[in-house]
This record gives sequence, C-alpha cells and structure tokens, in this order.
Amino acid sequence: QVQPVESGGGLVQAGGSLRLSCLASRSITSVFRALDMGWYRQAPGKQRELVALLTAGGMTTYADAVKGRFTISKNNTKKTVYLQMFNLKPGDTAVYFCNTVHGTYGSFWGQGTQVTVSS
Repeated sequence: QVQPVESGGGLVQAGGSLRLSCLASRSITSVFRALDMGWYRQAPGKQRELVALLTAGGMTTYADAVKGRFTISKNNTKKTVYLQMFNLKPGDTAVYFCNTVHGTYGSFWGQGTQVTVSS
C-alpha cells in the first residue's frame, strides 16, 4: 500500500538544482498522512545514509552535509514527498532512495533514482 516510487534524478553541473519526487500512489490518504518519509542516499562504496526525514507530525531532520541546501516537503493530495536540492556538489552524487514508515504497515523502500553532479 505504501510502496514508494522515486523520480527526478539526473545529471547536473555543480551549483545546479534538482527536485526529487517520491510517489506513494497506492496508499490511501489517511495512510499517507500517517507516514514518516525519508530520503536516503548511497554513493558507490559507501553505506546508505539519511539525507532528510519528514515525520507524520511535520518535524524535519537533515544531514549536516545538506543543511541549508536541501528541503524536504510533502503534498498529501498528490501523495508525494519531495526533496528540493540546491547548490548541488559532486559529493552529492549517489543513488537517492525514498523510505516510508508506517506504524502498522512497516517500512518500504523505493528502487532509487540516480543523481550525478559533475564538477
């Protein structure tokens, strides 16, 4: 019900911007509203790390490396969570994954979307 699908990745030059989207279209609205939703990333040879988290209650958490550059938000009507990324750096290059967590239905991961930042 809450399987997320990411989109919006691509190739961008350093200093550029991208907006990632995570759609949980098969969830009903009440379930979507109750989700904690996060963006994670995994660079080659590195562990998956948290980038940004948005709880069902509206609290946000950001990794230190992206504070002030990335913003997580969601649209309950569209059942979509976004990651707006500004001033991208080569170090942001990674596969970005969306994660949804629901108290009853558990945790689900998307397939990931590649973000590549060229210098």
